[in-house]
Amino acid sequence: MKKFLSVLFLALLFNCNNQAQTNPKQEAIKTATPVTVALENGKAKAYFASGCFWCVEAVYESVKGVDEVINGYAGGHTQNPTYEKSNTGQTGHAEAVEVIYDPNIVSFETLLDVYFASQNPTQVNGQGPDRGSQYRSIIFYQNQEQKEIIDAKKKALAEKLNSTVAAEVYPFLKFWIAEDYHQDYEKLHPENPYIQNVSIPRLNKFKSKMPEVLK
Repeated sequence: MKKFLSVLFLALLFNCNNQAQTNPKQEAIKTATPVTVALENGKAKAYFASGCFWCVEAVYESVKGVDEVINGYAGGHTQNPTYEKSNTGQTGHAEAVEVIYDPNIVSFETLLDVYFASQNPTQVNGQGPDRGSQYRSIIFYQNQEQKEIIDAKKKALAEKLNSTVAAEVYPFLKFWIAEDYHQDYEKLHPENPYIQNVSIPRLNKFKSKMPEVLK
């Protein structure tokens, strides 16, 4: 009986997660008109999801021209997502980052190159040990020009790898800032086992691939 209940629970959980990604509200998010974020003091903003946001934050903060990276949630159909809610897989949101950068120093195209170089581009619904729709890879575009750049790079990478690139492409609508304790996590908690065993190795692997973009 206990084994049966465990299997039933997993089946229901998978079904809930699947419905969260395919329900009409979530489908509407994917086809909505993107929101363009205006420059502020000459700085632009870009949005990416690529597994645990602690890892992605550290990667982008190592890049020349990036002023700040903020952790949060994007891509879902619910309002005011939290860490606990997004982890259920039912909000449609993924852990994401807001990258604040100087477009005179680093281009959106380079940020995309950083994105693909810092992950396993073929892993679906997760990165490394982090699995689930809340850890899926998403690139957010703010206008048609960005979408065309994303589509072209994604296609070229797929041809190079001879494999499907897992990253979804969404119109940017809203970025919800995560709880304070998630910000600057790798800097503030260098001895955390996850940081030691997952985040830092991922950062170092990226650095070895693109040393020319590092601060």
